[in-house]
Amino acid sequence: MDAAPDPNAQPAYDEAWFASRATAGVRRLKAYDPGHDLVALRERFGELALVELGSNENPYGASPAARGAILDELHALHRYPDPRGGVLKRALAEKHGVDACRIVLGNGSHELLMQLAQVFAGPGDEVVFSQFGFAVFALATQAAGASACVVPALGVDDPMPLGHDLDAIAAAITPATKLVYVANPNNPTGTWFARERFARFMAAVPPDVIVVMDEAYAEMADAAAQTDARPLLEQHANLVITRTFSKGYALAGMRVGYAMAAPELVAVMERVRESFNVNGPALAACAAALGDEAHLAWSCERNAEQRVALSEALRSRGLRVPPSQTNFVLVELGERTSKIEAALLERGVVLRPMRGYGLPTYSRITIGTRDENRRLLAALDEVLA
Repeated sequence: MDAAPDPNAQPAYDEAWFASRATAGVRRLKAYDPGHDLVALRERFGELALVELGSNENPYGASPAARGAILDELHALHRYPDPRGGVLKRALAEKHGVDACRIVLGNGSHELLMQLAQVFAGPGDEVVFSQFGFAVFALATQAAGASACVVPALGVDDPMPLGHDLDAIAAAITPATKLVYVANPNNPTGTWFARERFARFMAAVPPDVIVVMDEAYAEMADAAAQTDARPLLEQHANLVITRTFSKGYALAGMRVGYAMAAPELVAVMERVRESFNVNGPALAACAAALGDEAHLAWSCERNAEQRVALSEALRSRGLRVPPSQTNFVLVELGERTSKIEAALLERGVVLRPMRGYGLPTYSRITIGTRDENRRLLAALDEVLA
């Protein structure tokens, strides 16, 4: 006869034990996959030899004004930062022509995207987003315990291949839908839609459904693309726009994002915002960066030039490259994608695998400097030979 279980026995404190005590949404989550151990790769190849094209970083660096502002803050590291981020909020309000009460700050826009689901969705609710949309949309939905409604993306032969199908997203909304996530331009596809098209979409969305527009790459989009949704904020109290200082402003290491929305929505978001969630040097750096419009314009112009050059170079090698309005391109490498990525990595060139997005025959390539792009193409020619 089997012995009775010992009620005083210690449980097996393994990951499965702790996961069993987590909420249902967290139990289904997987930890964020950065793609590669970049620290180890830098040690292996050396920072100057490694071509890092996997994280959509801005290779031209932050504004000198931002770097100076960081140094000026070092004497105050023993002090807590402004819990309200007042200086940065006022600078953002002036930049965007909105009241400061419409702005909430985040530790990167990632934090805000997660909190929006935490606040406005939960078990029994639906969150709608596009297939191949930004990965955080699915993470935020799962962590909140809500159900995901993933809308099929546009076809590969569409002018915006693999991009958002706004008509289908609007049609997917049900009485259970609490939140809709869209990205413009979108990561990882680089595709976009014009403001007029988005305005028609917002008119079709029920007013009790909150729409989150992620504009992480807004600064890098050409003016002709007209992706900026800010003019619609006054018309739609259910619209939230998230942005970041990581891309155009090249402050990824500072981790600062922000959302613009109705003051009443922002007030509710402030209830869950962590105290001092943006550090002092970051607040100062971002405020200073906003004032250096010349550096931002120069950086984005270089990116646009190299985006065109790299896209044309890849297409000349017979590769499919969807259009992009970001600082990266999505490239179809075919059934050999994994082997090509591995061979490039052995040559010190880092790309971002897309298997986690359900795009195993594609890679995402950050737009580097002219020299970095030339090194990428030279290594790619060796691998494809």
